[in-house]
Amino acid sequence: DGEVVTYEKYRYIMLHKPAGVVSATEDAQCQTVLDLITEGRKGLFPVGRLDKDTEGLLLLTNDGALAHNLLSPRKHVDKTYFAILDGEVGEKEQELFLQGLDIGDEKKTLPAKLEITDKANEVFITVQEGRFHQVKRMFTAIGSEVLFLKRITFGALPLDQSLKTGEYRALTKEEISILQLSLIHISE
Repeated sequence: DGEVVTYEKYRYIMLHKPAGVVSATEDAQCQTVLDLITEGRKGLFPVGRLDKDTEGLLLLTNDGALAHNLLSPRKHVDKTYFAILDGEVGEKEQELFLQGLDIGDEKKTLPAKLEITDKANEVFITVQEGRFHQVKRMFTAIGSEVLFLKRITFGALPLDQSLKTGEYRALTKEEISILQLSLIHISE
């Protein structure tokens, strides 16, 4: 009928997840990240989870193999967060994060990188796992509370700063390559 029809086997979406939305495909009580996608959402699912009160970079895809690899603890894919804490941290806390922390699970966390900004209560933390409430529990283990948490990178892929909270867009071919190449680099 004169209309262009295209087919994409896999879809990759970058969402700037807002606080208050759950990282799920469906939920009886709460708005989900899929509810924010207005078109072409069939088959999409979130790659991992962000806590309901956490905002930032969340990937959605229908590519199960890539999602599995990005989330596998054996692949050691970095995830970086910006956090505002209820108190200050310093070199002592940086060393504790590098050693791994006991957060009440069977084993310690993998080593994590804690970078302090020019404000000692604002930090960047890079982890390679995705345990339940992990970042918050790590700060609790050192006597701090997270007041605000935002994921800013997943692997080598940064959150698009032009995306407002709740907005999304398709990943570019270059961004998909960045994710795939980071997995190759990690497994070498």
